[in-house]
Amino acid sequence: MMRAIAVLLFAAVSAMAQNAPVLRLDMKRAVEIALAPNGNVRIALAREYTVQAKARTAQARGFLLPDFYAAVGQQNLTRNLEAMGIRVQVPIPGFHFPTFVGPFNVFDARASVTQTLFDFSSIRRLQAARAAQRAVTAESEATDNQVADQVARTYLAASSAEAHLDAARANVTLAESLLDLALNMKAAGTGTGIEVTRARVQLANENQKLLVAESGRTQAHLKLLKVMGLALHTRLELMDHLSHKAVEVQPIEKAIETALVERPDWKAQQLREDSTKYSYGAAKFERLPTISAFGDYGSSGTSINNSLPTRTIGVQARLSIWDGGRRDARRAEAHSVYRAEQVRSRDLKEQIELELRLSQENLRSADQQVKVAAEGLALAENELAQAQRRYTAGVTNSIEVTDAQARLERARDSRIGALVDYNLAWLDLNAAMGTTRRALQ
Repeated sequence: MMRAIAVLLFAAVSAMAQNAPVLRLDMKRAVEIALAPNGNVRIALAREYTVQAKARTAQARGFLLPDFYAAVGQQNLTRNLEAMGIRVQVPIPGFHFPTFVGPFNVFDARASVTQTLFDFSSIRRLQAARAAQRAVTAESEATDNQVADQVARTYLAASSAEAHLDAARANVTLAESLLDLALNMKAAGTGTGIEVTRARVQLANENQKLLVAESGRTQAHLKLLKVMGLALHTRLELMDHLSHKAVEVQPIEKAIETALVERPDWKAQQLREDSTKYSYGAAKFERLPTISAFGDYGSSGTSINNSLPTRTIGVQARLSIWDGGRRDARRAEAHSVYRAEQVRSRDLKEQIELELRLSQENLRSADQQVKVAAEGLALAENELAQAQRRYTAGVTNSIEVTDAQARLERARDSRIGALVDYNLAWLDLNAAMGTTRRALQ
């Protein structure tokens, strides 16, 4: 019974999937979907990191703004005057001044305010928080570029799976035609049974490869749906196919200049370096005095009915003389963090140049590979056509046709691989230059 129910549920789900509308998708649209607020999960996380950075900046700013607070209290007290050091000797025989007083009431309602007038260390901390916020914003842009690159690569993998599936279908069609040819040759008395069997074996192999290609396309579509943040039961129809578009490669010096302007991760690293520099300044300027103003106003008395207005105003200067070495340790740590970010900046700049040089070389090589693969495919198609004509004319046997067929399959796979490598190299170049999103538009 349970097995029957499971079968029915599976059939219902399969039917719903088959009846679901097909999403016609090109690479540009795939990137737009992934970069939407409800798209790729990394985009949502990057937005939250930006909100957190703004909150940290607001916290740092709060140390330089006025601090208002109010309090109302009613107390009932008793006191031991001797415990407070108060001893009163009255020179009257038989009279003793009490040491225990109370209970008595104290009422106080008061509003207070404090304002920092000068605290250079807090100013530096605010500057560091602002630089860190801008760095997080730049990192969010870098995340957009990374997600766009990831979606493009996943879309490219799906396009490759589609191309392999098309090639597998073409191979099956070719194997069927060769089987028909072998059957016709045998019926005409010019062929043999072994040639028919050989053609049937080749067709069985091609059908098996077709099943593998269909599974590969399904898996590639699922991965693309996941990276875009769409429901996994969505049916896709890819509009962009593997192609070879000539790309002008900039001189390496010009490419480096472009990358240092466009790459958000480089901007973020520069801002992180600025943030650590300000943090180091904040630790260093903790030696300077801080000046603040304060004041309060309210009513106090034994009860609310007999309270009187009182106030306090003043200015305070505070200078830390010695704190056990904690300040010097914080300054040493902040300076080390600043130097570490400088090292990271130098390393990232060298890494950018390396990525640019490698991607340009890969693109040039992939461009030549596509041209060679296209020439090889044309030659393989011509070879198969000649082998078929020779076999039909009875000049040769089916082994020559089968060999030509195998070489045509390898040529098709080689061309697909060359196109994939070329498009990946193009994505690598744009990722190295920081122009992925603009290029995909």
